[in-house]
Amino acid sequence: MNTTTTDATRQAQTGLVTVNEEELRTHLDQIVTGAVEATLNPLLDAEADALCQARRYERTATRQDTRAGHYTRKLQTRAGAVTLKVPKLRQLTFETAIIERYQRREASVEEALIEMYLAGVSVRRVEDITEALWGTKVSASTVSDLNQKLYLRLDEWLARPLTGEYAYVYLDGLWLKKSWGGEVQTVAVLVAVGVSADGYREILGVAEGMKEDTESWRAFLRGMKARGLQGIRLVVSDCCLGLVEALGEVFPQAAWQRCVVHFYRNVLGQVPRGKSREVATMLKAIHAQEDRAAALQKAEAVAMKLRELKLEKAAKVLQAGIADTLAYYAFPSEHWRSLRTNNPLERLNREIRRRTRVVGCFPDGRSAVMLVTARLRYLASKDWGTKRYLNMDRLWDTDHSEEEGT
Repeated sequence: MNTTTTDATRQAQTGLVTVNEEELRTHLDQIVTGAVEATLNPLLDAEADALCQARRYERTATRQDTRAGHYTRKLQTRAGAVTLKVPKLRQLTFETAIIERYQRREASVEEALIEMYLAGVSVRRVEDITEALWGTKVSASTVSDLNQKLYLRLDEWLARPLTGEYAYVYLDGLWLKKSWGGEVQTVAVLVAVGVSADGYREILGVAEGMKEDTESWRAFLRGMKARGLQGIRLVVSDCCLGLVEALGEVFPQAAWQRCVVHFYRNVLGQVPRGKSREVATMLKAIHAQEDRAAALQKAEAVAMKLRELKLEKAAKVLQAGIADTLAYYAFPSEHWRSLRTNNPLERLNREIRRRTRVVGCFPDGRSAVMLVTARLRYLASKDWGTKRYLNMDRLWDTDHSEEEGT
């Protein structure tokens, strides 16, 4: 006796009736959808009758127009996708409040979908949410249309004029994966963050770079300068030779601060793991000094100590790069902690990677830039960009003191 016969016998003995939940749900969906169509289509006919001032085939002296058939239109509702038969008139334009009302609702849902994307919700999750809202998942064409609308917004945001002065600018590059000709390649996304004259952090620019070379950074910096970027006193970044060279060409008046954390990693890369903690403590002592001269003196002492520990390579890296990490001493001491490292961008990078990790490999560089931009724009609208980061009055007071001294 097979399983089906056994189940049937058991049902007959117990008197129970089994229900296929999937078929029942499908049947109920069809009933609800049919009910919505049966309600909306007569309403459309009634609106057409009112506009014509006569019912279909009715001949009256007050008739304003006649019917010319209808066209079908899919409309997404909470009950799912319904098919409407929209009347066509021979002379007048048929405008229906029913569709307009749903269009307004759809527009608001569309705005919500875009905001979800900006907030970092994955496309797959967006599809699940639309199914809960509309009863059906959004189509691939709908997702494509939403992306195009979003890309236009992001392009406008990236091209916005930069007004005012940004004394401090942080630069960094992200490496993401993209598919190209059936192969997986890397794409560099360049990011710039600035501190405004009021002390708030802003996303200044995002762009694709074929790699973090001089030409990519030069084009990126020139683009921001053309948009109005000015007043730069200090640029903070890791040791990217292409960046430093481009910076000297585009903003020659700006000083360069090498990120202390990245510098420590370079030195510790020449140190055995067992001595890393000891050497790290010595390196931190250099940047804990009261001024640049004292820091340089401490660096010489640390280099001598490294040689005593037979760490000649680490000592050479230290002496070769220490001067690049001390530019922040020329600025107010209240700002030193925020200027020594590229931490403001590193925190953003962690948020970006958390979002891009879901994607894995991008179809092209533009989609990578757009997703990074969307995430940065969203974060900038939250606490990150609305809380004052530095008291820039300290910098202006220093300028006034120097002017009075001269």
